[in-house]
Amino acid sequence: LKPGGRDEEEDAPRGPRRPIVTAPKRGTPVAPAKKIGDGNRRAGRIDVQAAIAGEDEKTRSLASVRRQRERERRQAELEKLRSDGVKVVREVVLPETITVQELANRMAAPGRDVVRALMKMGVMVTITQVIDADTAELVVQEFGHKVRRVSDSDVELGLAGEADSDEELQARPPVVTIMGHVDHGKTSLLDALRHTDVAAREAGGITQHIGAYQVTLPSGQAITFLDTPGHEAFTAMRARGAASTDIVVLVVAADDGVMPQTIEAIKHAKAANVPIIVAINKIDRPGADANRVRNELLQYEIVTESMGGETIDVEVSALKKTNLDKLEEAILLQAEVLELRANPERSAEGAVIESRLDKGRGPVATVLVQKGTLRQGEIVVAGAQWGRIRAMINDKGAQLKEALPSLPVEILGLSGAPTAGEPFVVVENEQRAREITEYRAAKLRERQVAAQTALRGTMEEMLARIQAGAQKEVAVVVKADVQGSAEAIGVVLGKLGNEEVRVRVIYSGVGQITESDVQLAKASDGLIIAFNVRANVQARELSQREAVDIRYYSIIYEVSDDIEKLVKGKLSPVHREKFLGYAEIRQVFNITKTGKVAGCYITEGVVKRGCGVRLLRDNVVIHQGELSQLKRFKDDVKEVARGYECGLSFAGYQDLREGDVVECYETEIVAP
Repeated sequence: LKPGGRDEEEDAPRGPRRPIVTAPKRGTPVAPAKKIGDGNRRAGRIDVQAAIAGEDEKTRSLASVRRQRERERRQAELEKLRSDGVKVVREVVLPETITVQELANRMAAPGRDVVRALMKMGVMVTITQVIDADTAELVVQEFGHKVRRVSDSDVELGLAGEADSDEELQARPPVVTIMGHVDHGKTSLLDALRHTDVAAREAGGITQHIGAYQVTLPSGQAITFLDTPGHEAFTAMRARGAASTDIVVLVVAADDGVMPQTIEAIKHAKAANVPIIVAINKIDRPGADANRVRNELLQYEIVTESMGGETIDVEVSALKKTNLDKLEEAILLQAEVLELRANPERSAEGAVIESRLDKGRGPVATVLVQKGTLRQGEIVVAGAQWGRIRAMINDKGAQLKEALPSLPVEILGLSGAPTAGEPFVVVENEQRAREITEYRAAKLRERQVAAQTALRGTMEEMLARIQAGAQKEVAVVVKADVQGSAEAIGVVLGKLGNEEVRVRVIYSGVGQITESDVQLAKASDGLIIAFNVRANVQARELSQREAVDIRYYSIIYEVSDDIEKLVKGKLSPVHREKFLGYAEIRQVFNITKTGKVAGCYITEGVVKRGCGVRLLRDNVVIHQGELSQLKRFKDDVKEVARGYECGLSFAGYQDLREGDVVECYETEIVAP
């Protein structure tokens, strides 16, 4: 150092050099540290001794200043005062339950303050816990805000939309439900109107679920038809058909007259206050007597025009296509009297006609638009399910961008298969849809718990009787292709049984049979009824290991007959199916004398000549029969194993397509 206490470096013309520091000699006194900031160039650097002594004044960083200002701004917002010095009073909406965090958000208060207030009241909670409305109200009053209590059911308020004015309403096609007794020709009549062949594709010639179609007449006017089943098991489905319709066409066979389901259809139509048009079908049959039908209808308060009443009646023949134009005229005349109108410019509302789980497409719901226009991409709530519409498909298989009033369409994109008969409505956003479906799902769970609690006593008594040998029970798991069929089978089984033997449906659902269904049936020592669905590989293997009986059906009569035999103990040697194998149709050949032959690849098991076969399309059974031929190249063979190709032809069936799956089985007789 120079005498003035300055560094020699300061006199140097170039930049500072790092001084060479040498250790002081032993016994040499160490010079005291110099203060920082007295004019030298290293004023910004902190010396260790100065830091220990606390002599430096550290400057605050810009980020620290920003954080402080942000805290002050937030505090100012929370404690914002009006010009008169009064604190802002908010109206806090309180549902039946609310989390502490959500309550703090609604009061615009810090969560820790709300937790602190609750702790003072003796309620020990965390920020994520749920508190009831009464406790939340005390907290809100403590903070000086106003309370508005709402119920959970308020989420459904305003869901139906406002009533339309007369200026907004426009004419819409009538929705017609065809009802009547089983095998009186309802579907055949509809086929004649649609010029298609639906009846030929239905198992056993009976309608298993509601079909919805729109027919455009040569005049350009449209009519929407709902075809309901006639079997007594489908009561609920017929009731749904009547509830979502404008006109009921009651089909009565001229050679059969009024039958039990005819009477039931009349009751449904009258309960729904829907006008009836009587179609007296099969007038071409020998022994047909239309006047007998008219006279029989009199005792059910249906007086036709020819008998001096107001009910229109038309004599038709679905087979010969006789008087179909007169029936259409009668429908349009009745629709004109009813003045059917709807506003197509509002958000859509309607009813779920049917629903199912489709392999590859997920939950599919057939809906009838009753008000407004349904558009692709809109968010829909149907019962306890919701979703954004990915696609809309009409009855002819064409994709639509929008559906006008009275049009039935299949919609894809829902979170699950809604219950048939539930209303559907379009909502503005996903949050509203979630709130509504969560509320409905919670209510559904409450009802199920209440029902189980109510049945617990009777169940315990029943189990005691079963153990004592006084009562036996048949436990059943039902899996069907659509919701309506599962519901109908449940109704059928509920009517079976007697004082000694009771039938109990432990589970009912849609879709293929899974391992969990087999485990449930095993735990209850029950059997599985499969209606137009199959078991997957894992479920089939598990059922064989656990000896759980899976029974496959495609006609509802067979379900009731078999279970009734089982209940009454009349089930002599059981015809049990033994699974053989699966074959995938790779190519279809048209042979002149033979007809259609399927070129197949055996994917599992073995295929034997003379075995029973089922044809599966999209995992749904469309045909059941026998093999007429089994060939390997040009030779007839007894069986073909997995991994080989073969040619198959079916006895009396030609509708084969590439991609279809053939399930082969044998029937063996097993002692009961």
